[in-house]
Amino acid sequence: MNPATRNCQNCHQDFTIESDDFAFYEKLGVPAPTWCVDCRQQRRYAWRNERTLYRRNCDLCQRSTVTIYSPEKPYKVYCLSCWWGDAWDVTDSGQDFDFSRPFFEQFAELQHKAPRMALLAKNSTNSDYTNHCGNNKNAYISFATFDSENILYTTWCMNSRDCTDCSYIYDKGEKLHDCIDTQNSYKSQSCLLLNSSTDCRYCYDVNGSGNCFMSSNLRNQNYVFRNQKLSREEYLEKMKEIDFGSYTVREGLLREYKDMIAYRAVHKFMQGERNLNAHGNLLFNCKNVDNCFELDRAEDCKNIYGSLDIKDSMDLYHVGRKVELCYECQGCTGIYNTQFSHLCYDNSHLMYCDSCQNSQNLFGCVSVKKGEYMILNKKYTKEEYTELKNKIIEHMKQTGEYGEFFPVAIAPVYYNETRGAIYLPMTRDEVLAHGWHWEDKVSGVFDKGTIAMSDVPDSIADVDEAFIKNVFTCATCTKNFNITADELTFYKREVIPLPRKCPDCREKDRIALRLPRKLWHRRCTCTKENHDHGSICPNEFETAYSPERPEMVYCESCYQKEVL
Repeated sequence: MNPATRNCQNCHQDFTIESDDFAFYEKLGVPAPTWCVDCRQQRRYAWRNERTLYRRNCDLCQRSTVTIYSPEKPYKVYCLSCWWGDAWDVTDSGQDFDFSRPFFEQFAELQHKAPRMALLAKNSTNSDYTNHCGNNKNAYISFATFDSENILYTTWCMNSRDCTDCSYIYDKGEKLHDCIDTQNSYKSQSCLLLNSSTDCRYCYDVNGSGNCFMSSNLRNQNYVFRNQKLSREEYLEKMKEIDFGSYTVREGLLREYKDMIAYRAVHKFMQGERNLNAHGNLLFNCKNVDNCFELDRAEDCKNIYGSLDIKDSMDLYHVGRKVELCYECQGCTGIYNTQFSHLCYDNSHLMYCDSCQNSQNLFGCVSVKKGEYMILNKKYTKEEYTELKNKIIEHMKQTGEYGEFFPVAIAPVYYNETRGAIYLPMTRDEVLAHGWHWEDKVSGVFDKGTIAMSDVPDSIADVDEAFIKNVFTCATCTKNFNITADELTFYKREVIPLPRKCPDCREKDRIALRLPRKLWHRRCTCTKENHDHGSICPNEFETAYSPERPEMVYCESCYQKEVL
């Protein structure tokens, strides 16, 4: 089939469906989407409450538990012990399908009947305040973190330890603070795109290096100070002159760091390694992927964000670990031939399912564990299941529901709690005008601060354990926050001043340093004639750097000549 132009039913902008897309849809037996790529991703964002946490009582054991569902939300919420226990039967919530009504209307009713997991966390110790996490020890206010220990205020962290205020530590980070898009690195602070490096501070795009400060585009270098190579003695002497424990000094270094990234560093049009025919950003070990971001080990994929270990799939968000033939899913792991599903782990052949685990052949189910051949949480024989599923699909085609992810209007979390509020923010009025929901009682405490930020010591050296008994007030959003004893120990050891912002605002600052999950067509900005071209490089590419940005964005060839 030839490419086709459609008008998005959400934003009403035209978008293109390529011939290869149609082949994928035909393979899965689903119709082409009616929403554009960006709106489809926004819809998935709006189902992902990653870090807005509350306390409410478990609806089974009545004990207080940490959850992503506010106390006012009209759902049954079970603590993890109860949800995984045997004291309830999911088929008690089962219901017959009514062909006189839309599917999503009936699914929304089921969501209110079946108990929901308080949050998604598995096999962890002393890590109550985490979500989308597993196999951690001593993790606190951390999200999408796995196989890690002693992690504070961090998002997307793998196989790491002793990290605070970091985002996207892909593998084996240790003693890191305020680092973003980093792997295999140790004892570093305030770095972006750091790889296999040690003792670096305020560095951008540094690989295989150590003892570097306020430098960019380094490979296999040591003792580099503001991009100047020094002897070990010279470097250490200059570093002694900087009071890293001072908040005032750190604020000045942050301004210099941002200026270096924007105006002095060279930027490759796409960050990634070991790729073949890959278009997007932050791609690793990928083959034949298009419009993908933060993706590792993927083949034949399109429109995928923050995922890993995927084959032959499209339109996924935070999905990974042996995933194949999947489409329009969010927050799923270990799934095969699964479409239009949310928070499902270790399943196959699912459609329109929410929070189902270790199951197969489910359609329109919520919170099923180890089930098969079920529709709306009701059990059928294989033959009954197949016949009824096909009838429901035909019914959904008639109602215009089939082939689309769940509507935002029936999401069990509300827009301002979700990643939509971070990546595609909307006002309360805009959200409500769409018919979506807004949480008016978002978790957080205000007006309870016990100390003004102007009275917080500038130097970490002047802070003792008694001081952290204070309640602090975020300098940006005015929300109150605390400093934990473990946090202070880390700051003292690594010589880091106390933060003036709450963890949520600190995370927003880190996200602001990353590129958007979107591509623009641009030309290489290199003007160096010794790079085997004339006064201006003629190479063009797709890049996450929009044309109005100030950075020097180079094609692969010019970047290699300049940096490596």
